[in-house]
Amino acid sequence: MKQPQITLYGIPNCDTVKKARAWLSERSLEYVFHDFKKQGISLEQLRAWCETLGVDQVLNRKGTTWRALTPTQQETASNFESALRLMQEHTSLIKRPVVAWSSGEASTLTVGFSPVTWMQYCDS
Repeated sequence: MKQPQITLYGIPNCDTVKKARAWLSERSLEYVFHDFKKQGISLEQLRAWCETLGVDQVLNRKGTTWRALTPTQQETASNFESALRLMQEHTSLIKRPVVAWSSGEASTLTVGFSPVTWMQYCDS
């Protein structure tokens, strides 16, 4: 099985992202790391993720960034377009890591670090 093309989206100091990167490296899987803090994320990319996975899978309502938002800001997240803009403005609101797995014609998105799930997309 040919290694999939892997793009891992996140922030470098996130513990879950660190675990995910270590897991990939331990298996000698090459990947591209997209740092939300340095590179940001486009509205189009967020829209595609949320249309594929659903806003609830992408938006982290449990983290410190969410809790730091005003109630008015939190309320705007109930609107699809507003939720996208909120995540683009506060990239720490995006659950991490988001991983794009591409192999030939097929591509899949996953959110979070799950070795069991990830094994489906790569040749261990």
